[in-house]
Amino acid sequence: MRALFVASPMVGHVLPLVPLALAFRDAGHDVLVATAEDGVGAARGVGVAVRDVAPGLDVQRTLLRALLPHPIRMRHVLAGDDGTASLGCTFAPLAERMTERTVALADAWRPGLVLHEGLAPLGALVAARLGVPAVLVDALVFDGRELSSAVTPRLAGLARRYGVDAIPGPADAVVAVPASLVGRRRGRPMRYVPAPRGGDGHTSLPTSGTRPVVLVSRSTVADPRPDRMTPRVVAAARGAEVDVVLVRPARRVARRPLPANVTVTGWVPFADVLPRVAGMVHHGGAGSVLSALAAGVPQVVVPGAGDRTVHARLVAARGAGLAVPAREITTATLERVVGDPVLRRNAQEVAAEIAAMPPPADLVEPLVALAR
Repeated sequence: MRALFVASPMVGHVLPLVPLALAFRDAGHDVLVATAEDGVGAARGVGVAVRDVAPGLDVQRTLLRALLPHPIRMRHVLAGDDGTASLGCTFAPLAERMTERTVALADAWRPGLVLHEGLAPLGALVAARLGVPAVLVDALVFDGRELSSAVTPRLAGLARRYGVDAIPGPADAVVAVPASLVGRRRGRPMRYVPAPRGGDGHTSLPTSGTRPVVLVSRSTVADPRPDRMTPRVVAAARGAEVDVVLVRPARRVARRPLPANVTVTGWVPFADVLPRVAGMVHHGGAGSVLSALAAGVPQVVVPGAGDRTVHARLVAARGAGLAVPAREITTATLERVVGDPVLRRNAQEVAAEIAAMPPPADLVEPLVALAR
């Protein structure tokens, strides 16, 4: 069978689909990912067949164009207190740019099943056009059905242009987010598995080998604003009894003299290295949150724009980490995230919860049955 995966054009929206896409491929099915911009490289980097359905798309410019006419809304988005209110405004223009080529691809390739992430209900549109089932892959921290509901109404006119009276809800869903973090959701549970990374593929970390290791990772989404998190971590690391590893920091940070206990690396496969670290500090993206939880690693989540503030609050409420604004990161923050036994116990409880969920391979046959 042919399975088409549709994702918004960002690394953090493609990678959550990759484990299930690889499971379909390994089960003998033909798999193709439809996305654009940075999402194309993310799929290629892990060996998944991909088609660029919006050549030349500039995601950052498209998002800014959508928000600039709405300064109050933009202020809320940047503050991270907007929830899903602005998602239709921001993600519908991305879907519109991807629609023509995604429809043409689906018409020519004729998949028997379409799987899509929450902010890409374009997948449900092309599935409805073909008369095949659509499956929601709910692998972000925000509820996937709420994400789709925020974008879908903005695509109604576009859907009619392609012969779809209304974009239907999914025929089924898989949920890869632990219930203890977000509550119960409708759908088949699926274990969250950090996607393999492309790039340099380092599996070792440049550390002393004697102190607890803190991994620091910044966003995969381009941001014109300076990164305030990483410099604060570097300053806090001076005198701390930890080794800090900065994953692909901004050049302005990497080029400065760093404390002896701070080192720099490129892309690292989270699935391989996180079990070997004592704590993680990151920008609050869903992939970083869930990867740390899956490894049972306590985390410091820096609240920020979009969904990041909500993510930070959820992790802190679960007791599996700390929500700390960048300007408030201190030596004590780094030492607490690696040394607090309560944080570690709670993080390991969530890791056990995730490990008990069915692996992606177990979901392939039930989903394929939808298309029979």
